[in-house]
Amino acid sequence: MKYLYGFLFFLVVCILLFVIVPSPVDSVSYHPKTPPALTGALTPNDDLKQAEILAKGLVYGPEDIDVDDKGHIYGGTQDGKIIRLTKDGTVETFAQTLGRPLGLHFDRHGNLIVCDAWKGLLSIDPQGNITTLSTEAEGVPFFLTNDLDIDSQGIIYFTDASSRFHRPEYKLDLLEAKPHGRLLSYNPDTKETKVLLRDLYFANGVALSQNEDFVVVNETYRYRVVRYWLKGEKAGTHEIFIDNLPGFPDGISANRRGTFWLAIPAPRKALVDNLHPKPFLKNLLAKLPEFLLPKPQSYGLVLALNEQGGIVRSLHDADGTHVKEITSVQEHDGYLYLGNLSQDWVGRLRL
Repeated sequence: MKYLYGFLFFLVVCILLFVIVPSPVDSVSYHPKTPPALTGALTPNDDLKQAEILAKGLVYGPEDIDVDDKGHIYGGTQDGKIIRLTKDGTVETFAQTLGRPLGLHFDRHGNLIVCDAWKGLLSIDPQGNITTLSTEAEGVPFFLTNDLDIDSQGIIYFTDASSRFHRPEYKLDLLEAKPHGRLLSYNPDTKETKVLLRDLYFANGVALSQNEDFVVVNETYRYRVVRYWLKGEKAGTHEIFIDNLPGFPDGISANRRGTFWLAIPAPRKALVDNLHPKPFLKNLLAKLPEFLLPKPQSYGLVLALNEQGGIVRSLHDADGTHVKEITSVQEHDGYLYLGNLSQDWVGRLRL
């Protein structure tokens, strides 16, 4: 019996310690809207099951994808590499950032501009030489440089997802439910970094409109996309572009013909939505090891949006058996190229 009492005493002490140890987050209450029904343009289908799987087993988490004028595919992987997938199927290392490259796009001079979660905004020339463009704005260093787009004049629009949590702690940003993200711009001629928007809820994907009169930015942990006006009478103001999405928006890209492609790596979870109004429980949950935190559902989802913020098409792999965890979508020469966070492939779907 004394062993039972000893065990119960030990258990009580562990529980008390768990409760009184400070949490890594200071959560606030948030009441998400009821998720939209998967009907109409959101009706599930098997479109993503038709995607071709490239470089299977040869890459690790190519989070964003771009294609050069020779048809070579580039992506940033978990091990800090920028890989190049040649037209003959060979995978080679184009550059090594020693960080975690996320969003990437080619500029008009053939340089690959990269948002590295650890290293900031980078430029990589055609020979693979790396130059650091920006690592802070207004005296606040970047903690999770995330995604970008580039306008016709060379101005780079990019995001720092969080000024509080680094990439391995991105789920803590979700639990805390406070706005730590920023939308920024970088002028390569003046080398000036400007803050366009502050207080975003995990600022993620970035894309410019067809006429470059506005830029959209994803707020992953609010299930929405925000529009920031660059030109016209609304210049310098922002508004919600689309709200209450069915999942966590990650990357977004524009084909510059009026369509935005939005990647949804995971659908919303009722457990997470129900936890958000309860800061105390979120603070406790944040103390748990990563492997005990809620896991995303296996699902493949891409949305096509028009420039008015309407959903015009959705592409699904509802059981996630072919493609899942899609973090980026890039249209190029009649195909959609699909990136992911931790899978071992690049996806390609003929439009």
